[in-house]
Amino acid sequence: MKKDLIIAINHLCAERRLPKDMVYEAVESALVSAYKKNYGSNHDIEAKVDRNTGDFCILAVKEVVDEVTDPFTEISIEDARKIQKDVQVGDQVRIDVTPKGFGRIAAQTAKQVILQRLRDAEREVAYNTYSDREGEITSGVVQAISRQGHDVTIALDEHTEAILPEREQIPGERYHRGSVVRCYVLSVERSSRGPSIYLSRAHPGMLRRLLEQEVPEIFQGIVEIKGIAREPGSRSKVAVYTRQPGVDPVGACVGMRGVRIHSIVGELNGEKIDVIEWSPDVRRFIANALSPAVVLNVLLEEARGEKTAIVIVPDSQYSLAIGRDGQNARLAARLTGWRIDIKKQSEAVAEKVVERYEERQRIAELAKQEDIISVAKKILEGEVPVTKEKKEVSQEALAKVEEELIMETKQDQNLPKPEESAIETAKGSPEAIEETEKSIESPATPDDWEIELNVVPEIIEEDEEEKPKKKRKHRKKARSETTAPVHRTKHKRSRGWDEEEDDF
Repeated sequence: MKKDLIIAINHLCAERRLPKDMVYEAVESALVSAYKKNYGSNHDIEAKVDRNTGDFCILAVKEVVDEVTDPFTEISIEDARKIQKDVQVGDQVRIDVTPKGFGRIAAQTAKQVILQRLRDAEREVAYNTYSDREGEITSGVVQAISRQGHDVTIALDEHTEAILPEREQIPGERYHRGSVVRCYVLSVERSSRGPSIYLSRAHPGMLRRLLEQEVPEIFQGIVEIKGIAREPGSRSKVAVYTRQPGVDPVGACVGMRGVRIHSIVGELNGEKIDVIEWSPDVRRFIANALSPAVVLNVLLEEARGEKTAIVIVPDSQYSLAIGRDGQNARLAARLTGWRIDIKKQSEAVAEKVVERYEERQRIAELAKQEDIISVAKKILEGEVPVTKEKKEVSQEALAKVEEELIMETKQDQNLPKPEESAIETAKGSPEAIEETEKSIESPATPDDWEIELNVVPEIIEEDEEEKPKKKRKHRKKARSETTAPVHRTKHKRSRGWDEEEDDF
């Protein structure tokens, strides 16, 4: 019977691909459970199974003490030294307490425990196996198809099943029970009923792994996959690159007469695959990503964290660059990470796209070299042409610059102007007043100010004693001449007369 136990364990390990140590641990745990169920659980019990003979025993673990207070967990030092001579106080001693006929009792009691432990062991093995294969391609057989959610259950082996959700399936693809399917291991999660394995055929990693299997240069690292943009079942774009001179990365992926790429297209249910060459030059990379369309020019702009590429193509290539329902441009934008704005050549010329782009770049370069306030000041003063790009300058900066210019003009206005100084200094003579009024009617230009300001100091240099006298005489004369006409004018105005106003 003991040999039969060894044979059964070995057969079980081979059939279910379980490690022997795990199975023996399950048997020992079942023996401990059977003993505690039939003989009580007061003891600290261990079970040991000999891997060679199949013999097993139940051991009670007790602590060595000077005075025993609990006989189930403690043993005196005298009794302990009968079992083990070099034992000391505080050590643990294992005593064989296997009852007679325990093998038959254990076989009846521990059957369910052993089966449960074996199921747990199988789940742990399955989880460890497929968690290590996460991100790889595996094959399975279609076992069931749900009617409601259209999820497909795939058997990976005799004891492990996985789920292919509807969202991870290639649109338009049909699955039949019993057919073999290759899938990408998307994720592996623990659950109470075993590992939950989710598969995918629409993930970009599926295309990456297929290329690694079909193209030896990619598997060996000669050709590197820089990026993949995919719309499952319709079209994909793959950017490849190599550092080794003399190797064509695109040709290596396509193969002789397209043999390599055709096998991948067949595996993905006819999905079209565009293989393009990656380039460190962003302009060239974007132009390649829009293939098969021909690109004339690529203008790059980065503002406020948004990257935009203005692509100019010939008028005949416009629809090809955009693609059906915008698919080509959408995949190119996803592959490059840039927002792509495609324009016809005729539209670009009419809208002056290149000129405006160069204008924006020139303003951006100025902003890098100088602070934004100085750039705004140049725009206001006319050194930089005022265009629509002026709006890109901060409004707060423009307001500050305007305030500075206003303050400067106010300071300039505080200087004595030629007409005002001439009036103040020439109030004594009527001839000077007439000349001054004429000069006010036709104000002097800034170029003439210098000449007039040179004359003002000579007029101002008058005797300080005569100056107040002239002002008093002038005021009295003005009062005597103007008092009466003013009263008459008011009287006439009250009666509605306006005829003598011009004469006055």
